[in-house]
Amino acid sequence: MTAPKPQPGILDIAPYKGGEAAVPGVTKVHKLSSNETPMGPSPKGMEAFRQLAGELHRYPDGSVDVLRNALAKHYGIPAENIVCSNGSDEMISLICASYVGVGDEVVYSQYGFMMYPIATQARGATPVMAKEKNFTSDVDALLAAVTPKTRVVFLTNPNNPTGTYISGSELKRLRDGLPAGVLLVIDAAYAEYVSRNDYSNGMEMVAGRDDTLVLRTFSKIFGLAALRLGWAYAPANIVAVLNRVRGPFNVNAAAQAAGAAALDDTAWLQKSRDHNDAELARVGAALKGLGIEVVPSVANFLLMRFPGGAEQVKGADAALRQAGLILRGMGGYGLTDCLRLSIGTVEEDDKVIATLTKFIKG
Repeated sequence: MTAPKPQPGILDIAPYKGGEAAVPGVTKVHKLSSNETPMGPSPKGMEAFRQLAGELHRYPDGSVDVLRNALAKHYGIPAENIVCSNGSDEMISLICASYVGVGDEVVYSQYGFMMYPIATQARGATPVMAKEKNFTSDVDALLAAVTPKTRVVFLTNPNNPTGTYISGSELKRLRDGLPAGVLLVIDAAYAEYVSRNDYSNGMEMVAGRDDTLVLRTFSKIFGLAALRLGWAYAPANIVAVLNRVRGPFNVNAAAQAAGAAALDDTAWLQKSRDHNDAELARVGAALKGLGIEVVPSVANFLLMRFPGGAEQVKGADAALRQAGLILRGMGGYGLTDCLRLSIGTVEEDDKVIATLTKFIKG
């Protein structure tokens, strides 16, 4: 028998691995590996989800009208410029399916989301990585990486796993410096957590252009990661293309209803922001006090760099896991001396600090 052959390059892709959720032999674990909100889902979103239980035999609205109109109202943008997806992952794949092919190149920042090169390789194209400076996306390096073969530039802002960001003026400089015909995708998955005056989620750059898309998600501060709900704000020409390649029912009914309800849960969102602001500062200071380098973050996680390198990381990770604490190893990014900590509840964060204090100080 002869097995069917995949397209060239598919078997060269290293599959994406999500954050682990279990530790062998440990009953109670605290998952701090996937940047999930410790506050849980929006109460209004949960109630909307429950209301759908008796309608599971119905197909979802293929046009996603209710959710798109809710997004339009919430963000003050036209509903016709919104495309929804089964998480940001699907939208990244749709973008590459629409604009990238064999022989093309896609540029992304050194510590950008791993789905960018995966989706690029799946289309037979070449991912091109631009070096970062001080764990921060470097506009000059991104522009220097662009060639006549470049079709798309992906930028995560704030970035994951570093938590750093570039300012609105730098974002504009990147867009202005790209050649005509190159699509800029601004992935603002963590935008709701940022309170810096010079930050821009990039949405103001979409109007009046035909080459810029902003990617957003409900998986982070809205707490709907299990429902897989993402969306893009894009000019009409790009919307028309994406709607031709996405599946007719790519967003399930429960996700649509819960997403629309969560947008209206402003008190819950503010509570989540306040918790993150307080814990980000408190935990960061405690870790620095232990001699661990902490990359300044504006998101809901901290990148920790251990002075003892990969061996110390291995020991710290083992101690944390024994205590039921799962953080994210950064070996896939080449950061073997780092762990990434998602901000948890006060109790979870206290346990991380206590465990690392015992590990380092003995």
